[in-house]
Amino acid sequence: MRIGMPLSYSGGFAETAAVIGEYEAAGLDILFVPEAYSFDAVSLLGFLAARTTRLELASGILNVYSRTPALLAMTAAGLDHVSGGRFTLGIGASGPQVVEGFHGLPYRAPLGRTREVAQICRAVWRREPLDHRGPQISVPLTAEDGGTGLGKPLKLINRPERARIPMMLAALGPRNVALAAELFEAWEPIFYLPEGAEAAFGEALAEGAARRDPELGPLDVVADVNVLVTEDDDEADRGRERVRRHLALYVGGMGARGKNFYNDLAGRYGYPAEAAKVQELYLDGSKDKAAAALPEELVRGVSLVGPRSYVAERMAAFADAGVTTLNATPLAEDHGGRLRSVATLVELAA
Repeated sequence: MRIGMPLSYSGGFAETAAVIGEYEAAGLDILFVPEAYSFDAVSLLGFLAARTTRLELASGILNVYSRTPALLAMTAAGLDHVSGGRFTLGIGASGPQVVEGFHGLPYRAPLGRTREVAQICRAVWRREPLDHRGPQISVPLTAEDGGTGLGKPLKLINRPERARIPMMLAALGPRNVALAAELFEAWEPIFYLPEGAEAAFGEALAEGAARRDPELGPLDVVADVNVLVTEDDDEADRGRERVRRHLALYVGGMGARGKNFYNDLAGRYGYPAEAAKVQELYLDGSKDKAAAALPEELVRGVSLVGPRSYVAERMAAFADAGVTTLNATPLAEDHGGRLRSVATLVELAA
């Protein structure tokens, strides 16, 4: 099992970049740099590529709407080059709140667009003249598509570090999970509950795996977790409360009623009534009550908070459920504690 760590959307980059060598020395395998309606991830990834030597780097995630497919491919090739072949392109559909609300682009056919983006990226990295005609994307743009008619298929000028840069899809819905298992090197689910994974994802993963190209190799399952390795019960309680509030934000407050991917996921894990209650309370402004309404077993199950022996047991549960990479957010209140938690995960994974 590999151990990864995400950066914060805000407030954590400078601190992490200053001490990134310590995490690399502790054995951290991969660092994920997110992008929402925040600073862009690409400039931060380039900076970190220059500060590291062994650590793998990944976007976690770039949405498939706000950059053209060719630009996503160019960006990935550039980051793979400056990092010496250490980059993974993490992409996802995001949601209409970001795509339409921040970028002003229509949120249409996320599944189809994601498939075509992956196909185009790999064609660019193979340095093929880019000539793609799909239901969602047409390149070059022809006169019939509304262009001048002067566009022609072009291929990437530079030779990429690798002809196939690994791609990771962040996905929760069954059809997107199936797409990840079919077409991507890695899949990133958020709030992964080992005991509920088969019910939530098993059928979709099997469906996609049946169409998977063997050249892709086994699917890397990258599970997002919060981690706090501590023998102090009070510290563990504070850590779990942070997990609870974070989970309540997503299950209760992300999206709208009837359009919340994380609420749907909690239902597939076996908590549909509880998820509905959390959403009702959260959207009505009762955030504390919404957090309190989350089942304790769900809060504990999607995190790694507690003594070393307990964390080891839970890591084994994640591994048994198919997880191959833990993308672990340290919850300790100081740098030393965060570093120790990551180092412990590395030791236990070995």
